[in-house]
Amino acid sequence: MEISSELICKYNVPVPRYTSYPPANHFSGSFSREDHVRLLKESNQGSPRNIALYIHIPFCKKICFYCGCNACPIGTGRLVKPYIEAVKKEISIVAAYIDKNRPVSQVHYGGGTPNAVPLSLITELNEFLFNTFRFIEKPEIAIECNPSLLDHAAVDLLKGARFNRFSLGIQDFDRDILRTVNREPSALPEAELLAHLKEGEEGITVNLDFMYGLPGQTVAGFARTMEQAILLRPDRLVTFSYAHVPWLKKHQQILEKKGLPATDQKMAMFLEGHRLLCQAGYQPIGLDHYVLPEDELSEALKNRMLHRNFQGYCTRRTTGQVYAFGASAISQLEKGFSQNMIDPEDYITKISQGIIPLEKGYVLSREEILIGRVISEIMCNMHIDWLELSEQLGVSAEELKSLLILNERVLEEFAQDGLLEYSPSFLRVTPEGSLFVRNIAASLDPAYQSHTHQYSKSV
Repeated sequence: MEISSELICKYNVPVPRYTSYPPANHFSGSFSREDHVRLLKESNQGSPRNIALYIHIPFCKKICFYCGCNACPIGTGRLVKPYIEAVKKEISIVAAYIDKNRPVSQVHYGGGTPNAVPLSLITELNEFLFNTFRFIEKPEIAIECNPSLLDHAAVDLLKGARFNRFSLGIQDFDRDILRTVNREPSALPEAELLAHLKEGEEGITVNLDFMYGLPGQTVAGFARTMEQAILLRPDRLVTFSYAHVPWLKKHQQILEKKGLPATDQKMAMFLEGHRLLCQAGYQPIGLDHYVLPEDELSEALKNRMLHRNFQGYCTRRTTGQVYAFGASAISQLEKGFSQNMIDPEDYITKISQGIIPLEKGYVLSREEILIGRVISEIMCNMHIDWLELSEQLGVSAEELKSLLILNERVLEEFAQDGLLEYSPSFLRVTPEGSLFVRNIAASLDPAYQSHTHQYSKSV
């Protein structure tokens, strides 16, 4: 795949990541407890029927300079146990509004660093979930882990707690790069860690997460990292573009002083990684994921049944409305979003008073729900069949199109640049266009056309 520097410069503009529609920076502080409770109650009649649970663990041993997450240093650990108890109490409050016949298909622990806290507390929290909700057969129980905090005993504890998907934040195999961004390398040799995660268990999925665009990274160096990753043969692999948002995350200013790669170098890293992974038999999924051909995400893409939420790509089997718990956690329900308070101490205080610790949220209009489905189809499946999608949504194709910005000049420009194929009946993103799918989605989005928000650049 060849992408010219002119094309990169042309489309390297700030656009939303579209992990939700509208993006989280549109959420409002005027969102009330009554709004939240109404969304919870209405979700029982919403789609999808299944439940996805997200647990946010904000604590980290130390903060990586590239981090864009809502995270805080664990310090002495004095807040950890009260925090876990508060999460359990919040789950109990919310569960009272959820239909007990609805099953959980997905659990995801994110952060922060979930494995930075005592793993006995994570095990206890998982058991609380299993005792509170009913689950589908073979649910996905996932946890994000810092491999510098994983030894054989820790792996055994997590497997015993019924986790079956592990996301390991490798970022880069070059230890000099890791030192530059304030991150520790894996405690175990990576091959040994993966072997122990898989040992004696069926149905365990391991994905490795990498980041490109960090200070000190080069095209040749990132290629070496991808070659090492391929030798490990993880089930899934992600190459995240470093999102530089120093106006939100002040610690990222440190990386500016260390020197960030130029845009063309950053894109070259991605393209070389893409080439190596495809050559090794991995299937590209969405914007930045790669899976082995036998993975269920590969099958979902083939059938245009891929889904995406704040936690990443998933299948329709594991898709659910997301009920999120913990500081800064965002629930994604059919008719709206709600986000908790960001500060862990404030969160604990509110929960101790029996108050849902809301920070902000958003109630979706009917039109926004429909627009969100279109954006999701483009971002996940790279294809829209207007008649097929309109039948799924129960509206006419004409009405669906009328809600969007379908500018013939803009579409033709994407087509001329080799990024998009289109006709009155369909839109199809080309393989080259998948690198700029955020730009294509934003061109359809009426909210983006009048935006006043700041976003990271697409490259």
